[in-house]
Amino acid sequence: MSLTNADVQKVARLARLAMSEAEIESARAQLSGIFDLIAEMQAVDTKGIAPMSHAQDVSQRLREDVVTETNQREAFQEIAPQVEAGLYLVPQVIE
Repeated sequence: MSLTNADVQKVARLARLAMSEAEIESARAQLSGIFDLIAEMQAVDTKGIAPMSHAQDVSQRLREDVVTETNQREAFQEIAPQVEAGLYLVPQVIE
């Protein structure tokens, strides 16, 4: 796909970008290169290839799920301003 300077000017106007003629020409060349790369990638035959989420077959090492902290619920509720039935009571903020 080949872009013109008018195409780049239109995109720049839509993006609210002020661009000089030199910047427009540079952006046109860069965008044309990107579109050429996309066209090249779309030309590759991918029939029979399953989509994948990662280029390598990797898995994350997981640690064993064990409790490492002691239960301090009672100690925290003792110092809380208001507790009822094991729940912390807080002032109502939404009516």
